[in-house]
Order: sequence, then structure tokens, then C-alpha cells
Amino acid sequence: MESENITRLQVNDKEIILIGTAHVSPTSVSEVKDLIESECPDSVCIELDAGRYESMNQKEQWADTDIVKVIKAGKAGFLFANIILSNYQRKLAEQFDIRSGQEMMQGIESAEKCGAQLVLADRSIQVTFNRIWKGCSLWEKMKLLTTIIMSIIDDEEITEEELEELKTEDMLSAALSELGNSFKGVKKYLVDERDQYLAYKIKNAPGKKVVAVLGAAHVPGIREELYKDQDIAELESLPPKSKAGKIIGWSIPILLVLLVLATFTVNPGSGWEQTRNWLLWTTSLAGIGALLAGGHILSILTAIVAAPISALSPVLAAGWFSGITEAHFRKPKVEDFESLPKDLGSLKGLWHNKVTKILLVVILTNVGCAIGNITGSLNIIGIFIQTFS
Repeated sequence: MESENITRLQVNDKEIILIGTAHVSPTSVSEVKDLIESECPDSVCIELDAGRYESMNQKEQWADTDIVKVIKAGKAGFLFANIILSNYQRKLAEQFDIRSGQEMMQGIESAEKCGAQLVLADRSIQVTFNRIWKGCSLWEKMKLLTTIIMSIIDDEEITEEELEELKTEDMLSAALSELGNSFKGVKKYLVDERDQYLAYKIKNAPGKKVVAVLGAAHVPGIREELYKDQDIAELESLPPKSKAGKIIGWSIPILLVLLVLATFTVNPGSGWEQTRNWLLWTTSLAGIGALLAGGHILSILTAIVAAPISALSPVLAAGWFSGITEAHFRKPKVEDFESLPKDLGSLKGLWHNKVTKILLVVILTNVGCAIGNITGSLNIIGIFIQTFS
């Protein structure tokens, strides 16, 4: 079987056949079936990890989520992005009347039919998103979340022809190049590293003939990585926390405190002005963030109280406290998880659903606190310069 979506390679003593797919394309499903059942390979590698494989077989994959635990782990932004991206894929799948990821499930079925060894070849989604979140700058995180939220109000439908075009290498190269320019950290962890991981799993799959069912975006990178060596242990680990980041994280608040104390020694009135303005900016903008998210009144008050403490500590976030408060007073019910697909279809639904509302309280509180802290800090520096000039 030959197709522009199929790549045949010889790697050492293995014949490796890569088939690039679109995860919501009906054409991809039939191509996967025909390829595997005609080739009868020794192994079939699927671009899934164990967790995603299990979730695809569960009707509601979010229903068992402990949202308070997610907030305490500092993964509210990660969960929010994951929910939105999953919903986008679901909408495409509904548009083309196909289950999202059905080409992967078809690969599994065809592997069983042929008696081939099934290999779940992708890296754990938890590891991938943790590496993205830890590896991206604050600015990249904010841009990414903004882009994701804006995608909700984009109702433009993609045609099946456009979907198939997305599997071509030229289109993908352009898209990934744009992704790399806008979100260098995201592309590194989401695409490049997974190319390396998938390539390692594919070339180490049992047997002499291997078919790999992959998202088309990964085919060009994997084609190159198959002839290279990969450090699988490093790819499965979390990026170490930067010592420089820790030093800077603590140095900035300490420096601000020293500037205020120095100002107090010369002009107590100016010192009080610095303190008052900084508190006003951090508390008010954190509270406004929680308010914009539609938070409970006590969540808003919690954001206001927690903002100064978290602003001075690089290991705390005001949004954690306001989010946990929101979850306590407006605990999501089963129907909130069940209605996620419907509610995510609009901004109104996004703010109405208790699950996403809690996540928005966390995110917008943190954003407000960060902006307030920066503004207040600049005010401290300005008054300090005026005092000593």
C-alpha cells in the first residue's frame, strides 16, 4: 500500500513504516486499517501513552478529577489548557462524525487482528505538560492561555479538505515554524521532545517490521530522530528548577523590602507611601482578577488577603488560595463535568461552569496579583529614586 501519508524507512535491521494521520480524520482511519492489515507487521506503535489510552475508553475523563488537589499542585493552568484543547478536538470530531483518536483505536484493533505486538509509544501526557509548564516563561504561559481562551469564540469550521491538507509536510512545517516563533518552550516539549521519545520507542519495538501510527506533525521529526540516539531517562524527567531562578525569585522581594526600609530611614512619609501603594496595587488587582472570573465574594476577599503574601514569596500564589476557597463554596458536581463539552462552546459557558470558573479564579487572580506586584514595585523604585536624588 502506498500513500503520500506513508513513509517507509530501513533502520538497522528493521523495516519501519510511518503513517501520518489527523486525529479527527475519517480518511486516516481507513488508511491505518488498510496499511496494518496488508503489511501484517511484528509490532504496531501507537501515538498514545497508557493514561490517554485509558481515558479514550472512558466516557467522562474529567469526572474523577480532584480539583482542589490540582490547585494545590499548581496545575490549574495545565488542567485548564488540557480541557480546552480536548474540547477543540472533540468539536472537530463531531463535525466530521468521528470519534476523536479513532485512527489510534483502529490501529489497536488492526494490531490485534494481525497478532502484532502493540506498543503504546508516546510519553506520558503528565510528563509532557509538566515539562511544558516548567519550561515556559511566564510570558509564554500567559500568551498560550490567552490563545486557548480566544479559540473558544472562534466558530469558524474547518473543511475536510483543509483537514487533509494539515497532514501534508509543507503545511505542517509552516505551522510548527509559527508555533516555534510564538511559543518556543511549547514546541520544544510538545513536539521536538516527543519526536525523540516516539522515535526511541519505535526503533526499539519488537520484531523486524514495525508500523507506527502517528499524528502527521510528528512524522518529519521522527524520520530524522530514528537515526539518532536519545536519552530516554532525561526525556521522562522533569526539568530541574534553576538555581538562578530561585535566587532571583527571592532576591527581588528582598530588594524591594530593603528599598522601602532605606526610604523609611530618610523619609518615613515616603516609606509609608511606597508600602501603601504597593499594597493597593497587589491587593486590588488580585481581587479584580477573582471578580472578573466570577468568583464567590469570599474567594475575592481571599485573593485580596493572600496577594501581598504571595507577591513576596516565589513559592506561593494568591490564586491557589482563592481557587481553593472557590472550590469549597462552589464545589463542582458531576453535572458540571458532564456539561463541560456544552459549556466550553461559548465564553458564557466557560464562566458559568463551576469547573472552569474555579480554574479561571486561580488564573486571573494570579495574573492580577502579578500585574499589581510589578506596578507596585515600579512605584517603590520610583519613590526611592526621588527620595535619594
